[in-house]
Amino acid sequence: MKGQSGKEGGGGGGGGGGGGGEEAGIALVGVHSEYPRYTEERGSAGSGGGGGGGGGGGGPNAPLCKGGSLESGQGSMGGSAKHKPNVGYRLGRRKALFEKRKRISDYALVMGMFGIVVMVIENELSSAEVYGKDSFFSTALKTLISVSTVILLGLIVAYHGLEVQLFMIDNCADDWRIAMTWQRITQIGVELAICAVHPIPGDYKFEWTTRLANQGGSMGRVTVPYDVALSLPMFLRLYLICRVMLLHSKLFTDASSRSIGALNRINFNTRFVLKTLMTICPGTVLLVFMVSLWIIASWTLRQCERFHDEEHANLLNAMWLIAITFLSVGFGDIVPNTYCGRGIAVTTGVMGAGCTALLVAVVSRKLELTRAEKHVHNFMMDTQLTKRLKNAAANVLRETWLIYKHTRLVKRVNPGRVRTHQRKFLLAIYALRKVKMDQRKLMDNANTITDMAKTQNTVYEIVSDMSSRQDTLEERLSSLEDKLTAVQEQLETLPDVITRCLQQHAERADQRRNFLHPESAAMMLPPPVTPLPITSSVVSTTSSTPHPLLLGATGTQLIIPHSRSVPNPWPPSPILPPISSRTPHLVPETRPITTNNTVTTTSS
Repeated sequence: MKGQSGKEGGGGGGGGGGGGGEEAGIALVGVHSEYPRYTEERGSAGSGGGGGGGGGGGGPNAPLCKGGSLESGQGSMGGSAKHKPNVGYRLGRRKALFEKRKRISDYALVMGMFGIVVMVIENELSSAEVYGKDSFFSTALKTLISVSTVILLGLIVAYHGLEVQLFMIDNCADDWRIAMTWQRITQIGVELAICAVHPIPGDYKFEWTTRLANQGGSMGRVTVPYDVALSLPMFLRLYLICRVMLLHSKLFTDASSRSIGALNRINFNTRFVLKTLMTICPGTVLLVFMVSLWIIASWTLRQCERFHDEEHANLLNAMWLIAITFLSVGFGDIVPNTYCGRGIAVTTGVMGAGCTALLVAVVSRKLELTRAEKHVHNFMMDTQLTKRLKNAAANVLRETWLIYKHTRLVKRVNPGRVRTHQRKFLLAIYALRKVKMDQRKLMDNANTITDMAKTQNTVYEIVSDMSSRQDTLEERLSSLEDKLTAVQEQLETLPDVITRCLQQHAERADQRRNFLHPESAAMMLPPPVTPLPITSSVVSTTSSTPHPLLLGATGTQLIIPHSRSVPNPWPPSPILPPISSRTPHLVPETRPITTNNTVTTTSS
């Protein structure tokens, strides 16, 4: 039994880890009959205590597709039995890895944010001279930051290990080294380098030299702790927010959405999720981004500049500088002195330009009329333009009539009044042309945006009509092909028909010739003909001597297969006249035939 063999597998997960995999059997595509096997295997492995030390469901080396096997600890056949994981096992394990990856990503974000918050607290307390960098409290806080950083690095390694396992399941790979491409190795290295930067415990300082723009360009040298240079890069850990947003997005977790995206060749990554968020709630996304950027840039600028200029030591002044730089105003009353502060200002200006463009796009989209509003607006404008067109046409006709009246129907023409009406006539024509132009523009605008549905319906009707006509044409072509096939078959049988007709015609011609010339028919008979003796009854009915041609070699009379040579067994018709009166040309001539003994009259 497959279910029993699935229960017997014991080498998959770590010992005692059966409680966390209860949801592993939930189907990704809605089928529950196959997926609980992975849960049962994990439960049996954890309760039996025979699980290996793979950790987290088998580790990256666990083969799950081709050639994969699970050693059975309770095999009924004895020894170690090989079990090849089926599709249900792989999908259940994939679901469990998805959930585990999501939790690890959440933990990594918590650890990263915890380190950033502790770092900010430590720097603020030290800058406020609550304690020094060499005090116990500073060392304790930095140690806490180091511990959170180590945990964060472990979580990042575990996250990428789960990524490799998912790659092996999706591609049925046997060796985890197949998934370790240069891109993946580079990504892991960059993430570890970013998350590893943090202020280390201890009091370490360096001398920072810079040109002070607020003090006439004089050089300033200040001893600064290394915590400033090691604290600012910790804000790069905020990239973990994008990863958590991706893994918690409904588009990413929903199996149907992922299936539709895979069919349409769409990659569900962070960029796609941000695009969807900008489409759904653009104002909220921009507001959160700008406020976060404003606060972070202000604090980092203050940390870079507070050792050289007292004006930047105030957080409100730093926020003012970031605000006017973000909005591309730049009053110049406060300027950064260090290259660190200038770099932050340039980055803020670039981000401000991008956010301003996005803000303009969002506002213009919000101010744009909806489709229903555009339909109503176009309808109202069309009604007004129709009224104006009618009024302009009426004015043209009125001025035309007045011009005709004052030039033809009056006794004395007033040139001033005629010119006035002519001027009004031209103005009415111009107004009519302008109204027509406005109508044309309105129709163009309506056709571009609001009538897309109507255009789509029209195109659909045209395509449907073309399809129906194509079907009709195909039917006609099929019937024409059938008819051509029938004509071809008839043409193939035509020689036989012609031969048969010619044979029938020849037979009819022979019959007609035999009917009209029985003498020649008798001559054409074959020689070996058996003579029939003439009985006394027949001789007695014949008063004349038979024709010599009708006599055989022995003197017996031959019977010709003809109606006139055979005695007519039918009585004469009381209605029809005799044959001599109907066909006189067929009556044989009566001529005397002289023989050696007697002269008789016979019919030829």
